[in-house]
Amino acid sequence: MDKVIGSAAEAVADIPDGSTLTVGGFGLCGIPSVLIQALLDAGVKDLEVVSNNAGVDDWGLGMLLTAGRLRRVVASYVGENKEFARQYLSGELEVELTPQGTLAERMRAGGSGIAAFYTRTGVGTQVADGGLPWKYDDQGNVIKTSPQKPVMTFDTRDGEQEFVLEEAIVGDFGLIRAWKGDRHGNLVFRDSARNFNPLAAMAGRVTVAEVEELVEPGDIDPNQVHLPGVYVHRVVPLTPEQAADKRIEKRTVR
Repeated sequence: MDKVIGSAAEAVADIPDGSTLTVGGFGLCGIPSVLIQALLDAGVKDLEVVSNNAGVDDWGLGMLLTAGRLRRVVASYVGENKEFARQYLSGELEVELTPQGTLAERMRAGGSGIAAFYTRTGVGTQVADGGLPWKYDDQGNVIKTSPQKPVMTFDTRDGEQEFVLEEAIVGDFGLIRAWKGDRHGNLVFRDSARNFNPLAAMAGRVTVAEVEELVEPGDIDPNQVHLPGVYVHRVVPLTPEQAADKRIEKRTVR
């Protein structure tokens, strides 16, 4: 039951090239920065990443991106990363943009054993109709687009409405960060870090959690557990310095 791993390097050592990763975080809040650095140091490449965003140019997933380690990104927001835009438009990176709530539910469904679900989001747009550019060539021509998705009509409380079918997401590995965790993998998140971390954890076949504060089993009130340990396979306790190393995405001053 003790899932604690001695180092981030050891925790990601078996992640091979070509893996699909579900990665927690919201902007730069709650990102598993220590695990990402360990992946960078390990030289793992050709990765597909599923995450709300792709970090910024010099932090988070942006470090893997800048090093040329990512082949495909499934995300909902990528507006703060110039290198991301450059790679996407020059044909170096495949990108599947997904509505934020849909992305969250696709990961939750993957962790819950639900193969697919219907949602109103995207009906009547290219999200459902297909044709969104997923990949360009080096001349700026679109060479791969999103497929058309099944649409069905259901009788709802607001009458008959159309819904689009979205498939669940399951990753080979999930990488997340928690504020507090015990040796059994029960986790607690703080504020916006709770948005995508639990979902990324659920969707990973093997989930690794870096925790800012490691406590003993029983120290966390069961009513305060945000993610039960059944979804977590490895726990990496951070040093105080690692836990305190957090970036601000946009600094605003008067």
